[in-house]
Amino acid sequence: MIKTEHILDVKGLACPMPIVRTRKAMNDLLAGDVLEVLATDKGSTADIKAWAASSGHAYLGTETEQDVLHHFLKKDSANVIVKQEIPVVQLDTFMKKLEQESSLEIIDVREVEEYNEAHIPGAIHIALGEIETRMNELNKSKDLYLICQTGRRSGIAGIQLRENGFKKLYNVVPGMTEWTKQTKKGN
Repeated sequence: MIKTEHILDVKGLACPMPIVRTRKAMNDLLAGDVLEVLATDKGSTADIKAWAASSGHAYLGTETEQDVLHHFLKKDSANVIVKQEIPVVQLDTFMKKLEQESSLEIIDVREVEEYNEAHIPGAIHIALGEIETRMNELNKSKDLYLICQTGRRSGIAGIQLRENGFKKLYNVVPGMTEWTKQTKKGN
């Protein structure tokens, strides 16, 4: 296990709170300091890894001890350039658009457990941690609507896709937390 003096306990919190608290804790650290984040949210591994990449901090890895994930991040010493976010589509606007146009390309970037619990019928599942390796499955010329639980992970996925030549991207906010239409369970 990596030794660190800075520990953030976010056990019991779900997305987006582990990232929100991690961001705040990183702001209070000095360049080069290592932060250990204790989490129980299974989706936090992909979230923290992607957030670190998009914020300029170093993701050092994750170790699991019983049901607790120990994430390790090193604060970057360089001035971090904030990457431009993708356009946001409010959930109610997205639902109306989906009623009018049922063939929308919806990419659900939540973890497999979340997706199997309930997802939008016809949504393509590519977990945030798989975006880089599976983006070749997506059509760069189509409008892509990215969705997660709250909009945080889908925003990060959008940044990764934009950096790889995707231009027609939309982040559906607030995401599945307020989805009221029909859902599908399983694959």
